Amino acid sequence: MSERKKLTIKDIALKANTSKTTVSFYLNEKFDKMSYDTRKRIEKVIEETNYTPNIMAQSLKSKKSRLIGVIVADITNPFSNNIVKGIDDIARKEDYQIIFGNSNFEYINEKKYIERMLDMGVDGFIVQPTMQFDKLVADIEKAGKKIVCVDRVSPKFKGKYVKTNNYDITFKAITQLYNRGYEEFIFISEDLDTSITRTERKNGFIDAIQSIGANSNIIKVESQTSYIELSKELMKYINISKKVAIFAAHDKILQKVFRASKYIGWDIPNQVGIIGFDNWNWTIYASPSVTTIDQPTYQEGKHATKLLIDMIENRDSVLDSAVFDCNIAWKESTNL
Repeated sequence: MSERKKLTIKDIALKANTSKTTVSFYLNEKFDKMSYDTRKRIEKVIEETNYTPNIMAQSLKSKKSRLIGVIVADITNPFSNNIVKGIDDIARKEDYQIIFGNSNFEYINEKKYIERMLDMGVDGFIVQPTMQFDKLVADIEKAGKKIVCVDRVSPKFKGKYVKTNNYDITFKAITQLYNRGYEEFIFISEDLDTSITRTERKNGFIDAIQSIGANSNIIKVESQTSYIELSKELMKYINISKKVAIFAAHDKILQKVFRASKYIGWDIPNQVGIIGFDNWNWTIYASPSVTTIDQPTYQEGKHATKLLIDMIENRDSVLDSAVFDCNIAWKESTNL
């Protein structure tokens, strides 16, 4: 059996006894100058023929695909899920669709996604970038595409961005922990070289320690380190004759710190206090409940998408780059 011929706008116009331009207006929901009778004729022909417009052809004509390339660092992280949810909600309201990629913190993955998405004709990118993303910016801009960075912003990046106040909130948290009676502090993180946000948090920690004049240590662990291995590492640094606060720089390490502390048998929060980014569901139901620094990730995703679409559409937008404030949700792990 031969393949059925794909109908065109011209075919629909002939069957509806109207012009191609009028059919195009109908498909783009521009009914202002169209009579009711003409509109119903086109609608009937489309229903009878099961016609669907050729999206690629439309994008070539309009020079817009209405596609947004979204690349995050780790899709297993609820942080990324919430950002993508915010992006998708605004994209759908604006009649855009997202194409998604997970870089897994690796530049080579990020580069491949950018190249493929450019080949697909996306109108712009929302990227949670790796440390090497700056190498790709020139190619994206050369292709005439817009970029908004989320969560991580390189000092070299001169474009639009949406992030949180990592430095300030870390400084504030350490200062308030000191005021709650904690005397020594530990900052713990996985590889700082893969994340600008972790570096910002480390700098906030260091400056806060210098401000209050307390003793501190910075511990770097590998991503594959188990909580049992971590417990051995922590015991090298913690003297429970003093109240010690452990600051976990990101969500996965926070979970390991909590499990390691329970495994060792420390009295939380009286001997050891625990705080970290982000508020995953387990932190509320843990015993004791865990103090977290909560990021408005859904709002970040929404703002980034509004900002990008304004740029794509050349709107006179009041939106600009934004730094969202985080919130410290004090719980039992830090002397609530």
